[in-house]
Amino acid sequence: MSDRDNGNNLLWFLAGLGFGALVGVLYAPRAGRETRDALKSTAQEGTEYLKTRGREARESVGQWVDRGKEVVGQRKDQISAAIDAGRQVYREATEGNKKS
Repeated sequence: MSDRDNGNNLLWFLAGLGFGALVGVLYAPRAGRETRDALKSTAQEGTEYLKTRGREARESVGQWVDRGKEVVGQRKDQISAAIDAGRQVYREATEGNKKS
């Protein structure tokens, strides 16, 4: 099968899934108001879940960013120290050549 057929099959699957959910809601054993309240409650729970997960993800990303900044700062300090050491060795070498 080609990729196009797989995408088409997935589309039909999702359409069937949505249609089945709709039929299930319409023929639910509850009254319409109870069904709407249940759907509303589920939607609110989903919204709260997404907000919580978003907040957790934001905090996690913030921690990673802070850690990245810390590592970059450490590497910057190490590079600066290496450059300073190289300059010092160069100065000593050039001063030693001038004295000779």
